[in-house]
Amino acid sequence: MRSRILLALTALAFALALPLDAAAAVENPCDTAQARFLLCPNLRIAPPSEIYAQKVGGHVLLRATSDVESRGKGPMELHGRRDGPRSMKVKQWIYKKGGGHVVLPTEAKLHFTYVGTYFGGSYWKVHELANFELRRVGPDGKVGDVVRTSPKLNYCLRDLAHTRPGRRSPESWVYPGCNQNPFQDRVRLGTSVGWSDIYPAAYHQQWIDVRGLRGCFAYRMIVDPKEHLFESNEDDNVSQRLVRLPYTGMPGC
Repeated sequence: MRSRILLALTALAFALALPLDAAAAVENPCDTAQARFLLCPNLRIAPPSEIYAQKVGGHVLLRATSDVESRGKGPMELHGRRDGPRSMKVKQWIYKKGGGHVVLPTEAKLHFTYVGTYFGGSYWKVHELANFELRRVGPDGKVGDVVRTSPKLNYCLRDLAHTRPGRRSPESWVYPGCNQNPFQDRVRLGTSVGWSDIYPAAYHQQWIDVRGLRGCFAYRMIVDPKEHLFESNEDDNVSQRLVRLPYTGMPGC
């Protein structure tokens, strides 16, 4: 009964051109019949690339480049509003076919995140937009449980590289680099269709500590691991590459 009521409220919101949060809808509209009215976004993440090992003190950091790709019918656009000294709550805008947009409350948060002076200091980033993990791979090729994880969780969302031009993809960037104003009350972040937010392997916290590990592992990257954002497809958020440790630079296992 509750789901039927929510669907009815969502349909009413579309009919009246109201923000979805005004109708108290909490379901993902990109996974309902209402998706036909929307330019739903879809985030993917490319397999880890440019992998290399770095020895730092007694640690061995396996670094990799990440590429968060926007591949839906419309952009992933987030609007943050301050709710704490270093945090913002987030609403997501999804654009409608023919014009206009709908607004959805999310469980996502923005955090004012320090990335070191070399990389510019602090930025408003999406908390837990992605994570990296290492899983052991058995002799039968079966991927097992998580062995190690990366400390990096927060990412901007921006139009950094035009990785798949096309009819729906703007030729120039729409969403710039992340805001660095600690006193900002509202922030917009996003990634346009056909664009990517790429972080090189040498960037702040782009690593997993693999000290002491030997054998075959899956270096896995996951975008929106807690599914806080609304997308058209939640089944393409994971990518991986096999690596043998200790790492020598040779691909696969």
